[in-house]
Amino acid sequence: MTILVTGSAGFIGFHLSRRLLERGETVVGLDNLNPYYDPTLKAARLAILEGKAGYRHVHLDLADRDGVAALFAEARPEVVVNLAAQAGVRYSLESPRTYVDSNVVGFLNILEGCRAVQPRHLVFASSSSVYGANAKLPFDVHDQATHPITLYAATKLANEGMAHAYAHLFGVPATGFRFFTVYGPWGRPDMALFKFTDAILRGEPIDVYGQGRMRRDFTYIDDIVDGLAKAMETPPAANPDWDAQAADPATSSAPWRVLNLAANRPVDLMRYIEVLEDKLGRKAQINLLPMQPGDVAATEADVAETRAVLGYDPKVTVEEGVGRFVDWYRGYYGV
Repeated sequence: MTILVTGSAGFIGFHLSRRLLERGETVVGLDNLNPYYDPTLKAARLAILEGKAGYRHVHLDLADRDGVAALFAEARPEVVVNLAAQAGVRYSLESPRTYVDSNVVGFLNILEGCRAVQPRHLVFASSSSVYGANAKLPFDVHDQATHPITLYAATKLANEGMAHAYAHLFGVPATGFRFFTVYGPWGRPDMALFKFTDAILRGEPIDVYGQGRMRRDFTYIDDIVDGLAKAMETPPAANPDWDAQAADPATSSAPWRVLNLAANRPVDLMRYIEVLEDKLGRKAQINLLPMQPGDVAATEADVAETRAVLGYDPKVTVEEGVGRFVDWYRGYYGV
């Protein structure tokens, strides 16, 4: 089948596209290759995809309404996986309009494309950041997530609501995934593991926020891709037991759902750094700093619903995952 993957030169989009191509699917990849982080890394990912049979790349910005509409009309994808977005919690404090253009306007263009061609399933990236001010752990999709504390989180929460409206009005089956701190080879340079590795190898100190007293449900990229691939083949149906008087936030009377995608093994940030030190064979110089605006002290996902719906089974431990990242980093950068 033809699958449209937006953000195909991005971290998650690249890994998913490569998995799909290896199993013989036809992938139309969309990416604008913007310079939010090193475009040469995106170009290197794209070169790998373009070297595989079944891949076609479209250089396009999601906010280009006419361009996105024309792409849907021409490609008529059977499944759409929307991973393109302006990422980064902290950058949203500096450049808020960028997030609205990409994550809200761009997502509306995706929804309009789906309305026109009626794919069998729209899978889209949400984020654990939608839980916002909710301090109840583990984060459960059946709990309300109504208090985002960054604009990035607010745009992702908006995506969930927009997708629900199109599922309700136009019957577009949609699954939103709340990703939890994704890491691994070919990862984003603005993420902690990449920045820490670079600094440690350069002999420079690493900035550790929250005085190091933070905890994250670090999730390895292969586990994320497993969940996405399973979901693509399992579009949601309306929940026949959904009760408008006691509304379940995770399901609906429309063909729509949200799911957590995480390792379900939260790790203290200082332990994460210890594992990295061990894999690099070097000690970090640690600069402890206060919590940054928009950060939360801890994330932990309840993945019971994801297991039940998709048979999801995350396998990769932090020790394994960080080791694989370090091996890739040393090989890619020759250090």
